[in-house]
Amino acid sequence: MELSTSIEYVKGIGPDRAKLIKSVLGLSTVDDLLNFYPIRYLDKSKVFKISQLEESSIEIQLKGRITQVQEVQTGKTKRLSAKFNDDTGTMDLVWFQYSKWLKEQLPINREVYIFGKINVFNRQFSMPHPEIEVEEKKEGDNRLKPIYPSSEKLTKRGLNQRFFQVVLRNICKEIPNLVEENFPDYLTKAFKFLSRQHTYLNIHFPKDMEHYEKADNRLKFEESFFFQLGYALKKIHHKTHSPGNPFPIVGDHFNNFYNHHIPFDLTNAQKRVLKEIRLDMKRPIQMNRLLQGDVGSGKTMVALLTMLIAMDNGFQSCMMAPTEILTQQHYNGIKDLLEATDINIRLLTGSTKTSERKIIHEELENGTLSILVGTHAVLEDKVKFKNLGLAIIDEQHRFGVAQRAKLWAKNKIPPHILVMTATPIPRTLAMSFYSDLDVSVIDEMPVGRKPIITAHRREKDRDYVYNFCRDEIKKGRQVYFVYPLIEESETLDYKNLMEGLDHVMTAFSDYNTTMLHGKMKPAEKDAAMNYFASGKAEIMVATTVIEVGVNVPNASVMVIESSERFGLSQLHQLRGRVGRGAEQSYCILMTSDKLSKESRTRIKTMTETNDGFKISEVDMQLRGPGDILGTQQSGVVDFKRLDLVNDSAIIKTTKNTVDKILEADPHLANPDNLIIKNYYLRYYKGKNKWSKIS
Repeated sequence: MELSTSIEYVKGIGPDRAKLIKSVLGLSTVDDLLNFYPIRYLDKSKVFKISQLEESSIEIQLKGRITQVQEVQTGKTKRLSAKFNDDTGTMDLVWFQYSKWLKEQLPINREVYIFGKINVFNRQFSMPHPEIEVEEKKEGDNRLKPIYPSSEKLTKRGLNQRFFQVVLRNICKEIPNLVEENFPDYLTKAFKFLSRQHTYLNIHFPKDMEHYEKADNRLKFEESFFFQLGYALKKIHHKTHSPGNPFPIVGDHFNNFYNHHIPFDLTNAQKRVLKEIRLDMKRPIQMNRLLQGDVGSGKTMVALLTMLIAMDNGFQSCMMAPTEILTQQHYNGIKDLLEATDINIRLLTGSTKTSERKIIHEELENGTLSILVGTHAVLEDKVKFKNLGLAIIDEQHRFGVAQRAKLWAKNKIPPHILVMTATPIPRTLAMSFYSDLDVSVIDEMPVGRKPIITAHRREKDRDYVYNFCRDEIKKGRQVYFVYPLIEESETLDYKNLMEGLDHVMTAFSDYNTTMLHGKMKPAEKDAAMNYFASGKAEIMVATTVIEVGVNVPNASVMVIESSERFGLSQLHQLRGRVGRGAEQSYCILMTSDKLSKESRTRIKTMTETNDGFKISEVDMQLRGPGDILGTQQSGVVDFKRLDLVNDSAIIKTTKNTVDKILEADPHLANPDNLIIKNYYLRYYKGKNKWSKIS
């Protein structure tokens, strides 16, 4: 027997059962079965009484006698029913599909142990398809009994818990021939691991809870370790095989702007991140860095200063963003900052006029255009740079791999890459899924920025909320009203934009109101945004199109209607549209009176903290890591034991361990590390597209 052996050749399975198991559980090989882990364990020494039963779906064990067996016909269906008694009560045992031999072989009026899930109906307990063990034949082994994932379809065909326990026992007997060690002695001793063979024995049939926990810990460590190793090897390969143009000079463009035109002092976090970027770009290796920063933390300023370093070294820069609104916002902000300089910066989007495009193309190719800010339009083949040295990608999760690769191909030597995100990524995700990038974090807000006050209000509080908004407008401030839908939903009772616009215009008839949503044409969006940004409109009614990129420092209040409809990350992004000026700002979360438990958690989290990283951790607990990473990356979250939410300590430990090993031995060439290298090459290289070790 080998790990690659088909399960049909495992004792007790055969072709038909193998086909059924594959269709239901997706298990095809011995390796699949060996890694088919129990979901929990039953203490075989623990026996319940019928009087102790509660409404629960977990499997339990009882001891008693089976009596009064009968076949019951209901319409066209037939079932076998029996009474089970102990000294505290009676319950029913039921078989909905059964063979004649079952009725004949039931151990009537003998002491038996039964095991299975408890059902309750009209306060009567029953156990469908129980496993039965006669007392005198009961196994003497009192180890914890594994309970495997199953389904009714399998149970009805006789593939119950006992079946899987017998099959896994047969496989576990072969473990000495199947399982090889994958850690060197120094790691095993340092972390006091069980051997790998004992790990598998104790994950399926643990001696006790202590041995189970040791086995579980080792398997989690393994998963995280080899996953981190794959990313780290990719980073090493990138740094040794991806040439980049060195930027050794910090010259006149940077120094002139930094000393004379920067409108505020940089935070210590911005200075630290800028130093990390400068050190990266000094080397003749392509920078590949992720810049994380909460809403309003000053990422754009860091990006601009980085582009000025590129200019000082004779290179062009481009910044690419996923939407026209965000792109326009970046362009306007950078253009205003550079107003007192002679630096040439231009905007390229899908709606850029042909005459303007012609100028942009010419200036890019002759090198007189230093900074280009654009949408996907930057990726077009006709957009050619004379000497692109730096590419900055904002909200990178919205761009596909192929799109980013196109940007890299804009120069013979790929440009340095700075990826920015305003969506705080939980630290465990950042350690796991961005280990191939160097990560910089701006974890400090600009001086003088007041924390946004967030409040939860219900429909009965609407008059109070409107009066509060009027008071802010009288102070010269502006207000956002944000809605989840553009038009009325027939199935969901949520406030919608068009209805909300009418309501707001009626309630605030003394003030000017404008509207913004994703279905508007670019020119209409620009007009609405400019109308609000100029202060001509005191109120903007919008959808989540303002989630990123809208920057109006005078807007001090955001009212989010039906806020229970929004996810935590989205609520946090929306809230970041206020609090961008020196005045106190407010975010008011309007909800219905009835909230789900998850909605209450989201609202409570928003009202208690402005820390995007804390919010992202709660968001991951609620939604899971796949949703947070987005559809393009959610498929990589395929751990069998490791939990990205609850096992952050293991993830941190394995990352540090991998970093230390590769720092001393980047090619895993030392004799002690050959066992890691050989295992990785055998079991991970084919699965991991980032494997760069040979």
